[in-house]
Amino acid sequence: MIGIDVLVVEVSGLQRQELERWIANDWVRPDGTEGHYAFRDIDVARVRLIQQLREDMAIDDNALPVVLSLLDQVYALRRRLRDVAGRGS
Repeated sequence: MIGIDVLVVEVSGLQRQELERWIANDWVRPDGTEGHYAFRDIDVARVRLIQQLREDMAIDDNALPVVLSLLDQVYALRRRLRDVAGRGS
């Protein structure tokens, strides 16, 4: 786990205020409380994904919740398909 200061340094172009807004919007869900967040690897991956969606694909803050929801559904379906395929073996 890493803290917010380390994460902001590790993710190029990420601003602390921006990350705190993503947390407030529930787009990223680290452990801990405001000012004392602990980010797991999955949280770091999600932050990188959001940053990539915003920069590379020009997804704005109005569309981002929809895109994240759809991606979450795709990942959940993939996990479920792996589980189902594993039971059939």
